[in-house]
Amino acid sequence: MSIETDSLISMDFAEEMKNSFRDYAMSVIIARAIPDVRDGLKPVQRRILYAMRELGLDPKKPHRKSARIVGDTMGKYHPHGDSSIYEALVHMSKDYSLAIPLVDGHGNFGSIDGDGAAAMRYTEARLSDGAMTMLEHLDQGLVEFVPNFDDSEKEPVVLPAMLPNLLINGTTGIAVGMSTNIPPHNPVEVIDGAIAVMHDPTISTEELMQLIPGPDFPTGGTIVNGDELLSLYETGEGKLQIRATATIEPGEYGKKNIIITEIPYTLVGNKTRLVETLVDAMREKVFEEIADVRDESSKEGIRIVIEVKKDRDAENLLNGLYKKTPMQDTYGANFLAVKDNQPYTFTLRGMLQEFIDFQEILYTKEYQYLLDKATRRLEIVSGLIRAVDVIDYIIEVVRGSENLKQAKDCLMKGIITDIRFKTEEAKRAASKFDFTERQADAILAMQLQKLVGLELLKLQQEDDELQKNIKRFTKILSKRSELYKVIEEQLLEFRLRFARDRKTKITTAVSKAYVVEERIDDLYLLIDRFGYTKAVDAATYQKAAPETLQEFTHICPIRSNDRLCIFTAEGNMHQLKVSAIPRTRIKDKGTLFQTMTKIGEEKPILFIAFEEMFNSSLLFVTKNGLIKQVSGVEFDTNRTTVNTTKLDEDDLIVGLTALSAKDVMSGHQKVIILTEKKYSLGFPLEEVPELKKTSKGVKAILLEKKDTVIYGTSLDQNVDEFTFDGKTYHAKKIRNRKRAAKGQKATL
Repeated sequence: MSIETDSLISMDFAEEMKNSFRDYAMSVIIARAIPDVRDGLKPVQRRILYAMRELGLDPKKPHRKSARIVGDTMGKYHPHGDSSIYEALVHMSKDYSLAIPLVDGHGNFGSIDGDGAAAMRYTEARLSDGAMTMLEHLDQGLVEFVPNFDDSEKEPVVLPAMLPNLLINGTTGIAVGMSTNIPPHNPVEVIDGAIAVMHDPTISTEELMQLIPGPDFPTGGTIVNGDELLSLYETGEGKLQIRATATIEPGEYGKKNIIITEIPYTLVGNKTRLVETLVDAMREKVFEEIADVRDESSKEGIRIVIEVKKDRDAENLLNGLYKKTPMQDTYGANFLAVKDNQPYTFTLRGMLQEFIDFQEILYTKEYQYLLDKATRRLEIVSGLIRAVDVIDYIIEVVRGSENLKQAKDCLMKGIITDIRFKTEEAKRAASKFDFTERQADAILAMQLQKLVGLELLKLQQEDDELQKNIKRFTKILSKRSELYKVIEEQLLEFRLRFARDRKTKITTAVSKAYVVEERIDDLYLLIDRFGYTKAVDAATYQKAAPETLQEFTHICPIRSNDRLCIFTAEGNMHQLKVSAIPRTRIKDKGTLFQTMTKIGEEKPILFIAFEEMFNSSLLFVTKNGLIKQVSGVEFDTNRTTVNTTKLDEDDLIVGLTALSAKDVMSGHQKVIILTEKKYSLGFPLEEVPELKKTSKGVKAILLEKKDTVIYGTSLDQNVDEFTFDGKTYHAKKIRNRKRAAKGQKATL
């Protein structure tokens, strides 16, 4: 099949990708993730509320199944999947996420702990009082309506929100290349701030912060970096340090308890994470002071109890918890919203000014609508009042007309042709009729009961009321100051309706350092030939019988806050916290150190406390006759396993001795090396160079063919005997001998 050249479209791939991605990004920003600065809603939220209004779910009506709401929203306005719509519906019902919830949920809508909402077929919802402040005037033509995705329905571009929802409830959203994170604020404070901006559009941020001191999270807590709020409100970007509210109370048996009653807003819907973090910190002994953690929260509120061990500093522990757990967290604020289909970062005053400008447009349209409605009604009422005075003549016109049009023409234009009158007086009066079309229609539709005296009085009263209203509406529309008075009056009504006390405290507290409060004990680690390890205190060790201690191949004095370092013949060091080794009685079996480390099948050759090792110099002797000294400082690491030396493939460490600084500096130490063929060599320790742990070392002895080193250590120069593998060897004292020399036979 051939393709005609005219049907091919040539385009630059890079340019097409750029344009397509830009269109996609703008769609996500405008139509998905970022709220409109006017009503503070994302499209899915706006569509949910509008769909609920269309279903008649106002606060006085019964709840309706969430599945029905989601179905209407998805089918008519938001074809993007039911799960995202239901999640948005659930979010708008949470009083611990929003200052003024927009949905009144009935059923399981989740919890602050992190429990998810029940399926939409099980829950019900209706609009809240807060939502009605954004929906009540939709029928007055205040906002533009556009076709939905398939042109089958109309939906509002923005809701006529008469409450500053964006600042009060806040929002969060992630788009392409940008995100928004606006914290919730106190309704009373925001309304006061909006009124202040109306009175003085040039009000400074400092003056505005006298009314709006900072965010007010529904979960309470404390903002501890209050001095940075000015920068946030002037730039629209900043970070808040939010701290849980906790108090210290006396507990049982002389203990103290830390009681958490408010959590950071960043943990909303995930309180369980905080409890789990605290429990893990207790189990892993990150905080030795914690005895127990309990979550005693209920419908009455949050209550997390941290039981502090007796005679421990609870205040110090609380400082540590703020520093190392989610009890203090960072909230990154970004005042990003959509204006005129473009994303902008707003200041606090700028956001309030946008709200005021929007209110000016809404109230102008509303009062123009009310003025037009009152004017039309006054026209009809005036016509009815006039008609009552000449009702007898009108009746003759109606009875004498052949059709409705003939009667209407007479009422509007005084045309009396072909109308049968009983009297000339009625005919003359009818020829002077000049009612408007609306008046004529109202007269012809008037019921006879309107002729009752009481009804006539009501018409007169309505006429007076309409004239007063028209005068008032005209005055409001003629002066901005009058319009602002109406806006302020409505805002003050909302202020009274949604008033609540501030929940979040604001301070500039300096974080106190956490002092690790450890009880340090002198211990002994006892390790038998099978590897079973146990820790006993010094008193128990000193009371033990010598024959009892003989069964242990390694006895290591150590402190309770130290680490045990295990060096292996394969050239590795494994570290084990002493706190992880169970304290037992001396007769207990203990725990295999192999199960507490990653040592595997490696052969341990030295057990030493980290503190002792750090202050020592380690003498390495290998099977192939290499030797070196390495400072213990080289092995200062937090890693549980680290390589200690560089070895050839066929080499192993056969001797490893920890030397104190005194031993090294005294000049009275010698090195003794023993080979498999029972040759030994001795030379002064000072001849052994100090090298890095990554080096192989230097030659210590000239080995005969097929001979290898089996042992190496350091002794005082006056000692001629050494023990290895249960046997005692005698070696001559050697002074200043060339190191890489051939050994001499060691005497058994």
